[in-house]
Amino acid sequence: MARSLNKLSAMAVKNSAPGKHSDGGGLWLHKRDEGAGQWVFRYTIHGRRREMGLGSVQDVSLKDARGRAEKWRAIAAKGLDPISERERERREAEKRLHLLEDVAKDAFESRKAELKGDGKAGRWFSPLEIHVLPKLGKKPVGEIDQIDIRDTLKPIWHTKAETARKALNRLDICLRHAAALGHEVDLQATDKARALLGQQRHKAENIPALPWIEVPAFYASISDGTVTHLALRLLILTGVRSAPLRFLRVEQIHADVWTIPGEQQKGRKDKTPDFRVPLVPEALEIIEQAKAFARGGYLFPSVKKGVISDATMSRLMERREMAARPHGFRSSLRDWIAETTDTPFDVAEMMLAHKVGGKVERAYKRTDFLEQRRKLLERWANHVTGKSGKLLKLVENS
Repeated sequence: MARSLNKLSAMAVKNSAPGKHSDGGGLWLHKRDEGAGQWVFRYTIHGRRREMGLGSVQDVSLKDARGRAEKWRAIAAKGLDPISERERERREAEKRLHLLEDVAKDAFESRKAELKGDGKAGRWFSPLEIHVLPKLGKKPVGEIDQIDIRDTLKPIWHTKAETARKALNRLDICLRHAAALGHEVDLQATDKARALLGQQRHKAENIPALPWIEVPAFYASISDGTVTHLALRLLILTGVRSAPLRFLRVEQIHADVWTIPGEQQKGRKDKTPDFRVPLVPEALEIIEQAKAFARGGYLFPSVKKGVISDATMSRLMERREMAARPHGFRSSLRDWIAETTDTPFDVAEMMLAHKVGGKVERAYKRTDFLEQRRKLLERWANHVTGKSGKLLKLVENS
């Protein structure tokens, strides 16, 4: 057998005449008239003779061609078709090229239209970016299984339960996105990982709020006229969420009404209506002060670029060793309404832009109680600024 192999030499390959030249063991050199050559492996499988190209002479040396021929001879000896096996290997290699980090970025791009501000705040992608991609980003999506996911999320499954839950949900979306692209993935991997991780011990807790009776003292303490102080003051006076406030633009304000676009509201859908916020004199004064800092149309810009972050306001309260956080002022306002006024439930909930009633009921009841809410916010501003706040009674308009 040894004599039937390695019949050619490198010089012979270079100087061989046009035609077919055997190196033995099924390896052939097919030389063309113009001097170019092709390596071909001949084999017989299941009684059928086949030829398999191994590359051109210019790209594949004699030594490499012999190595390739040896590999495919061994495959044929097992009763497998080398051409079919090479195609299978190619498909497997392609699958390995589709890394999770690439699929995740593509999935994020496809969902941007559904997210607030096209996902610029990064909250959709950050659970993946921080807790999943550092460990699984370079792994092909087709190779990710429940063990990988479990080992990745186990360190935060109980200590950062909500973040871990979001990361798992986002990963499930990525795997389904990969399947839609035509990749072979285990669509049950996240469910199986959840079963392996078990029940989370952590229970969701409400964001700490400052008792409404203590809000005036805090309001008075944030008086230096900086962007952070002005933003916090307006947040307290209006009861809005931090995101719409941070992205407040000058053109959203008309006279004494601030109109928050539907796409900036929490849990918004394509048909979420805009939300009007009545601006009391104290709020309008803060807005006038903030205009001096406006940049790019935003009233509350950050020091470097973009807008002030939610973390900036939170850190101010953290430095004062306060348990409460900015979002909690919505609860402070809601508790004040419940404990010091006789406000109808629908009006009180509309103050926080909460949905009230079923879909059909909301279709017929379209008022946003703007004037009733204005009276409430005027009394709230009196309380917040240390002025008298008498018991207020509102009558709901039907």
